[in-house]
Amino acid sequence: MYILKNNPIGIYEKAIPNIYDWAAKIKIAKEAGYDFIEISVDESDERLRRLEWSKEKRDYIRKLLNENEFYINSMCLSGHRKYPFGSKNDIIRARAYSIMEKAIELAMDLGIRNIQLAGYDVYYEKADEETKALFIEGLRFAVKKASSANIMLSIEIMDTEFIGTITRCMEYINIINSPWLQIYPDFGNLSQWTKTPEEELEKGINHIVGIHLKDTKPGIFKCIPFGEGTVDFVKLFKKMDELEFQGPFLVEMWADNSICNSIEESIAIIKEAKDWLIEKAGKRFD
Repeated sequence: MYILKNNPIGIYEKAIPNIYDWAAKIKIAKEAGYDFIEISVDESDERLRRLEWSKEKRDYIRKLLNENEFYINSMCLSGHRKYPFGSKNDIIRARAYSIMEKAIELAMDLGIRNIQLAGYDVYYEKADEETKALFIEGLRFAVKKASSANIMLSIEIMDTEFIGTITRCMEYINIINSPWLQIYPDFGNLSQWTKTPEEELEKGINHIVGIHLKDTKPGIFKCIPFGEGTVDFVKLFKKMDELEFQGPFLVEMWADNSICNSIEESIAIIKEAKDWLIEKAGKRFD
């Protein structure tokens, strides 16, 4: 039986070592006290192959989730970093569109509510007005496909300047103008691209469908232990309270896959992060 919460808290799949299968990942996340997990479909061949999972594999994942009264709330679709909508290469751009369609189909089969889009026009290519226009064209395609499937899309506030703030993201939200395209801010990224992240959160509050919780410091956007970065979590949680935000929070962290942590150690690591954040947030996740 699922418990309905105003602010459920989830864990990013990559916070759990790669050695574990989905049965173990679900066990680790649930025993650490999380409400859901966010699946990763990144640019690696291994994770992109998830888009080709058989019906039997998809049914197996759903069965695991049902048996454990757990769920995959969102998909981090960062595969578009390698195959972006904004690419001038027709082959790469065609792959971007295919990835989008298959991601929507996978989301439908796994009961995923939200697909998080990487806010890049291009990543490994030089950006210009043409790549931006192609990115917008890709967004239009993605939203049409997602809306027909009743799947929400959300643009993540990224680690590059292109969509590093909610103000910049709102340009694309307004251009597309669809209830099926919203914003997924990242406290860590947002804190590095603006001196007033709380003001940015207020600007986008009517479009925010989830929040990534991650610590960062100037020039470093990943793998900063909570409390060792420069993100003012107390201030940002307080702002979300003032804005009466009711939605999911997702703890974004990365396991050290060079170390073979036991299931018990993996539980302890992600539970420690959750407990640290709960302390900063007060009673929000009760």
